Amino acid sequence: MRLGSYAIYTIRMLDNSHTAPLSLYLHVPFCGTRCTYCAFNTYTNAESQIPAYVAALCNELYWLGSAVQQPLHTLFFGGGTPSLLSPSQIANILATCRAAFEVLPDAEITLEVNPISVTGDYFEQVRALGVNRLSIGMQSAHSGELRLMARDHDVEAVPRTVRAARAAGFENLSLDLIFALPYQTLAMWLESVQAALALQPQHLSMYALELENGTPMTRDVGRGRLPLPDDDLAAEMYEVADRLAAQNGLFQYEISNWAQHGKECRHNLQYWHNLPYLGVGAGAHGYANGIRYSTVRPIPQYIARAGGQSAPLPFPFTAAVEAHEPIDAQTAMLEHLFTGLRLVRQGVCDSDFQARFGVSLLAQFGRPFAMLRDQGLLRQEGDTWRLTDAARLISNRVFAALF
Repeated sequence: MRLGSYAIYTIRMLDNSHTAPLSLYLHVPFCGTRCTYCAFNTYTNAESQIPAYVAALCNELYWLGSAVQQPLHTLFFGGGTPSLLSPSQIANILATCRAAFEVLPDAEITLEVNPISVTGDYFEQVRALGVNRLSIGMQSAHSGELRLMARDHDVEAVPRTVRAARAAGFENLSLDLIFALPYQTLAMWLESVQAALALQPQHLSMYALELENGTPMTRDVGRGRLPLPDDDLAAEMYEVADRLAAQNGLFQYEISNWAQHGKECRHNLQYWHNLPYLGVGAGAHGYANGIRYSTVRPIPQYIARAGGQSAPLPFPFTAAVEAHEPIDAQTAMLEHLFTGLRLVRQGVCDSDFQARFGVSLLAQFGRPFAMLRDQGLLRQEGDTWRLTDAARLISNRVFAALF
């Protein structure tokens, strides 16, 4: 739905999800290079626009915060490459957040980091500003794979970055890895996982390559220049990586994420618990007050719209919002299952579902749940439903069956 009138929609839910603490995602769309697999809203050779972008972002934050009653308990700088922002620019954004919103004292504040764009002094400065979690884009421990992905860092940059972050006092580090890349063997993947685990991160995200429309890698696969990922090999990579992570003290809490106990990403848990979150910046997405929305994507348009706002709009809208849709109760229930079932240990609890939606899981989804249980894809323990180990590899099949 295009944003015409600023009508307000609410889901008829019985719990306090509409008053629970919010999460805030801040999109930074600037990159030094564009990775061949990336389909996010990012731009290269646009660094000259960063000062105007930060000013517009702060203006959007100011007016959005003026309409918010709920506190923030997580903030996440994502991209793009947020570490291209200077410490003073991050300071400006965080000061605006604290002035516009109630930011809880123990809020998790995450900054995504490209290993080539930071130094020890940078880490010391952003930590002093309140950033307390780093997500470092490692992706691979092989030079050839980094070149295939057009990553602009080398293999040595990751341990150097981790050492600098530790020296600056960071105690909550996450590393990202990608598997099922073209030409990637099981041995190569294991070397990358072992290299990541040797750095003793508190959190590890391991994603299977997704061939997104419009990316250079997808075009090369489509033209036969690169081989398609092997599904059976990808499954073996996933299972072996899970075992290695567990042996190194990282437990799987979500389909693609492993962490030490207590170091799960609180920001992403907001998504997986299907709780409200705000998105600001060019091409950001949000979900609050029963409305899912997205902001305008091109940087110049975002600067003009967000920077030009001079009065608050009905929550959760800002002048940068380009499209929105109300989420009805049926859609909200389905999305609650899609996200909750990704939490492989926690799953979806029937009593929580009833408290939120006023109906039981089996009353609403009894037939597909029984079918998936009979197929060995769902298991029931008390009033909680979880994916089976086999279903983690084909979770989309489970989700499709719920429609």
